[in-house]
Amino acid sequence: MSPRTVAFISAPPVVARLPRRLPIYTVTATIYEPDPRQTDSEPFITADNSRIRRNHSSKDRWMALSRDLLKKWGGDFDYGDSVRVSGISPKLDGVYIIHDTMNRRHRHCMDILAAKREHLDEMWKNVKISKVEPQWQAS
Repeated sequence: MSPRTVAFISAPPVVARLPRRLPIYTVTATIYEPDPRQTDSEPFITADNSRIRRNHSSKDRWMALSRDLLKKWGGDFDYGDSVRVSGISPKLDGVYIIHDTMNRRHRHCMDILAAKREHLDEMWKNVKISKVEPQWQAS
């Protein structure tokens, strides 16, 4: 038997796709407590209808965003999104979940849910936030 000739067809080169770069926002961060003076008449129910535990703390990692940053009002973030926060302190930097909305008078701001017993500082400027891309895994 003699070998057959095989035609090789060159395939187009595979283009390496860079990971999508998510926008980073600079905001002012503050602390809020579920208190009717700081929220509304139902302080333990958030804007997305989540319920705040009575014994909550900043370890729960919940946050509220100003309306200009939320999708409902034309922003990039939505309730339930995970957001990476940096520039506050080593104790408070990390990933938070959006559960609430701030009063309409605020712009480019975020609030961290904390308990009164924690005695945290009240305001930080030039805090960086960006959306965390979900890590999908096959089941």
